[in-house]
Amino acid sequence: MSGHAGERYDLLIVGGGATGAGVALDAALRGLKVLLLERNDFAEGTSSRSTKLVHGGVRYLEAAVKHLDREQYALVREGLSEREIFLRNAPHLAHPLQLLTPLYRWSRVPYVYAGLVLYDLLSGRASLGRSRLLGPSTARRRSPGIRTEGLKAAVSYWDGAFRDSRMVVALLQSAVELGAVVRNHVEVTQLRKEGGRIVGVRARSRLDDTEQSYEARLVVNATGPYADRLRRLDDPGLSPLMIPSRGVHIVLPKRFLPGKEGILIPRTRDGRVLFVLPYLDYCLAGTTDEEGTLEEDPRPKEEEIDYLLEHLNGTFDLQVERNSILAAFAGLRPLIRKPGAHSTAELVREYLTELSPGGMLTITGGKWTSYRAMAEAAVDKALDALGEAPRPCRTRDYPVVGSRETRAETLDRLQHAGFAPEEIRHLYAHYGDRSLTIAELAKREKLTGRLHPDHPLLRAELLYTLRNEWVLKPLDFLVRRASLGLLDPRAALDCLPEVLELLRREYGWDEATLQARRQEAEKRLSF
Repeated sequence: MSGHAGERYDLLIVGGGATGAGVALDAALRGLKVLLLERNDFAEGTSSRSTKLVHGGVRYLEAAVKHLDREQYALVREGLSEREIFLRNAPHLAHPLQLLTPLYRWSRVPYVYAGLVLYDLLSGRASLGRSRLLGPSTARRRSPGIRTEGLKAAVSYWDGAFRDSRMVVALLQSAVELGAVVRNHVEVTQLRKEGGRIVGVRARSRLDDTEQSYEARLVVNATGPYADRLRRLDDPGLSPLMIPSRGVHIVLPKRFLPGKEGILIPRTRDGRVLFVLPYLDYCLAGTTDEEGTLEEDPRPKEEEIDYLLEHLNGTFDLQVERNSILAAFAGLRPLIRKPGAHSTAELVREYLTELSPGGMLTITGGKWTSYRAMAEAAVDKALDALGEAPRPCRTRDYPVVGSRETRAETLDRLQHAGFAPEEIRHLYAHYGDRSLTIAELAKREKLTGRLHPDHPLLRAELLYTLRNEWVLKPLDFLVRRASLGLLDPRAALDCLPEVLELLRREYGWDEATLQARRQEAEKRLSF
């Protein structure tokens, strides 16, 4: 395991997803000495298996209005405010997205239109655009695939979309620029205490089984659905805070959503909403919401896929068959328990901070859009727990790594580097202005060409992520850094031999390690 043992950190953050990465950046910007440990890869769990939306939450607004629920209303207001900050601070990874809501009953038209107009009004100055009522012919022209039989009208509205696992990397790189230290594939196995107070952790590398101790003034539990596991290392008698919820998505070819707009299916048979979204060069559909169990690599169940297909085929003229599905993935949402809730769909996506008697700060719950606000609340509380004077949060106007140069400047320089147009689009969408470092690396190392003939995934990109983005296993690159394994696992399997070979050369793996990494990747990419 790498160094930094013996040093004492102000904050030791456990968990390398959206929340942990957000806390790391916020704390580093406020001058705290930060160490972050992640037992798997960064963004491996919940944070790479999202719906890829930056949003206030349309369904939460409906619940707020119908039930006069202040918690849901506050959640929407905060989400819409955070949406604007998110898009401003990561313009290469996040962008406005127009969505269309097809309606097949006249009684639903005024209800849905009024709700989405209210959604706009709550955005205030942060509005991305006005909601509009569309006739059937306009709706069909804007979204050619939707079912026209019985279509009464449609409502278009605006939200945001983003690339989730790339955002985690950008946040971590931004924190590291400021002096934070981050480690993936390092699992916290013990909380070290003196006089009943937590003074650090014992951790084990999941790559080579070496162990190491780290000292910290405060440990932050940012492990999402696993928050209760770490809380019980502190106090085995604690009552559980969390109830994990499974969300399943399927990936389809772009032909199922040929336009640039997404689709909101406003009501399913169990009262949920579903999204069908353009994502890179694919179509992403989801999500389900069922109570789940903690597991490192949850897989979609047959009935969950059937549920999605049922509603897709009720909305699209072009029928979606099982053999149309390119990939499917499941993630666990960190929901906070609430007395009286009958299902996870009823739980509010609120978040909380909790300081234990032993001195561990837990920040959990919430959703991707609120990661920055969650981090701000956690660091405010951490400073108080450390006896430090308040320090202003600086993340509201802090562009993350990759967004320091304008899009036009970056694209112009990439064109002069000789990349094909689709390679330029791919590089910018994943790395922003860091794409220029990849271009320089390709030239210096004479590393040209793609890893797969059908995808703009570059050999130089692999080397860059290996040296700059903590890629230690094939899946770190194929699934999280480049997204191919999440969207087209068969193509990712085709790339695996070359990825393994470069990693073997870079890290000096022996044959046993090489085969173990190969088997792990093949199992994960099987679909």
